[in-house]
Amino acid sequence: MADETATNAPEWFQRAIDKPTQSRFVDVDGCAIHYLTWFDDDDGSQEEHRPGLLLIHGGGAHANWWRFIAPFFAEPFRVAAIDLSGMGDSGARQKYLPDTWAREVGAVLQDANLGPRPLVVGHSFGGLIAMKYGAEHGETLSGTVIVDSPVQDPHDTPLPQPPVPTRTGPTIHPDLPTTLARFRLMPEQPCENAYITDFIARTSIKQVSGGWTWKFDFKVMGERRFGEPYGEELKALKCRAALIYGENSAVVSKRTVAYMSSVMGAKAPVVEIPDAYHHVMLDQPLAFVAALRAILDGWARDPI
Repeated sequence: MADETATNAPEWFQRAIDKPTQSRFVDVDGCAIHYLTWFDDDDGSQEEHRPGLLLIHGGGAHANWWRFIAPFFAEPFRVAAIDLSGMGDSGARQKYLPDTWAREVGAVLQDANLGPRPLVVGHSFGGLIAMKYGAEHGETLSGTVIVDSPVQDPHDTPLPQPPVPTRTGPTIHPDLPTTLARFRLMPEQPCENAYITDFIARTSIKQVSGGWTWKFDFKVMGERRFGEPYGEELKALKCRAALIYGENSAVVSKRTVAYMSSVMGAKAPVVEIPDAYHHVMLDQPLAFVAALRAILDGWARDPI
């Protein structure tokens, strides 16, 4: 992995990414699933009594996308962030299915001892997997927070699909600068916080024979991502839900927000982050932290 020192970053950001993490693995159906934690059960503390919070990244992303967010929640919660299979430092599979990714979520919740009744937060594709887990096992959760994950009205025109890769293997770039220069957010969008995108890029690559490549199995893009609607999963949620979305999101429109809100119910918090695009926590990280804190604090004061 490339150097993680942030360039021209505010103090809060550097302090957050300097927060110690523990790197752990759990086997799920023969695949090593990696996750990070912001607690240490070996230090003699009683941290296992705090409520659990699991963070799930978006498609093609990884646990490090939460590195500058998770420390804000590390005191009241036992926080973990998963690398879904085919992404980050987790292993690859021959085939990727939502059922499998949901099992990975459950395995990390158990292996990290985040229960009973933890909270799950998922961004983009991770929010869809959080919905699937919540639809199947929501009675074991305290709540699910969906972050800019589109569940459209079934009568609307479906979102365009990301292109399916035609190559048969990963692209290998000759050197670190070339690799970093190729980093792009998907869907593409502006992001004024270059210190964040630089950090994300540096934690998204690995050195291999012949150069550098992404911590991402290209086959993931050929599997179900936004190809099938997750409306049934949203309707079937067995726990409380909330939605956070970006004002300028390219995938979550105002109409989509209205539809999702109607499905989740009148008591479900729905928060728009001003001047944010799809990658909400990159665009407005502190506003995102404030919104998520407010939702989780509200649920804690009114447990069910």
